[in-house]
Amino acid sequence: MSVEFILETQGLTKEFKGFVAVNAVDLKVQRGHIHALIGPNGAGKTTFFNLLTKFLTPTRGTILYNGNNITYEKPAQTARSGIVRSFQISAVFPHMTVLENVRAALQRNLGTSFHFWKAESTLYPLHERAHALLDAVDLAQFADELTVNLPYGRKRALELATTLALEPELMLLDEPTQGMGHEDVDRVTQLIKKVSAGRTILMVEHNMNVVSSIADRITVLQRGAIIADGPYAEVSKNPQVIEAYMGTADAALQGAH
Repeated sequence: MSVEFILETQGLTKEFKGFVAVNAVDLKVQRGHIHALIGPNGAGKTTFFNLLTKFLTPTRGTILYNGNNITYEKPAQTARSGIVRSFQISAVFPHMTVLENVRAALQRNLGTSFHFWKAESTLYPLHERAHALLDAVDLAQFADELTVNLPYGRKRALELATTLALEPELMLLDEPTQGMGHEDVDRVTQLIKKVSAGRTILMVEHNMNVVSSIADRITVLQRGAIIADGPYAEVSKNPQVIEAYMGTADAALQGAH
C-alpha cells in the first residue's frame, strides 16, 4: 500500500446538542509512525477516538483509511479492515489463564470464537502463535497464570497481546499507561515501541515522558480543535500548548515543586 498517510480526517466534527466536542479536525497519521494525540481533559480526544472506531457518527467531515472513505462504516467493518482499539477499559477475561486469553483473541480473528465445543486438538495450531505473542510482550513466564492474579502493568501488557492477536494495521491505544507506577510505565512504553514495528500506532496519552520518548509526531487538541501538530521538540515549545497545559493540575504541580 503506497498511501503515505494510513489515516486521514478531513474537517471531522462532532456536535452534541450545540456543544462542539470535535471541531473540524484535519489529522494525518503517517504509515509506520507512533502518533500521539494529547491535550487537557475535555479536549475531545476520546470523542475523536470514538469517531474513528465508529462508536459515534460524525456531524460533518470525512475519515479516510488507506485512501478509502470509511466515515459511515459499521464498527465491525472498521475492525476487520485493520483498525483495532485497545486499553482504557480492561478487555481481558479475569478467570482465564493468560495463554487462554490470547488464544481466545486468536480464535476471534479466525471467526471461530463460538466454537467452544471444538476438540482441544483443533486449537493447537493457535498455541504456537499465542506463545509467540506472549513472548512479544514479555509474558511468557505468566502463560499459565490466572489473569486475575496478574499485576496491573502486566494486565495491560496482556491487553496489548490480545490486540496484536487481531493483527491490526493501525492500533489505537487509549491512555495505555494510565494508573501505572514508574516501573510499569517504562515497561509498557518499551513494549509499545517494540510492537510498533511494521504497524502504525495512534495513541491518546497524558504522560509527557512517554510521548516525548516514543512518539514520532504529536497532535495537540484543545476544546476539540488542533492547536499544534509536529515533532515533540517543536510542539513542546509552542506558546499555545504551554498555555493550554498551564491550566491543568500537572502544570500546577510542576510549578509547586
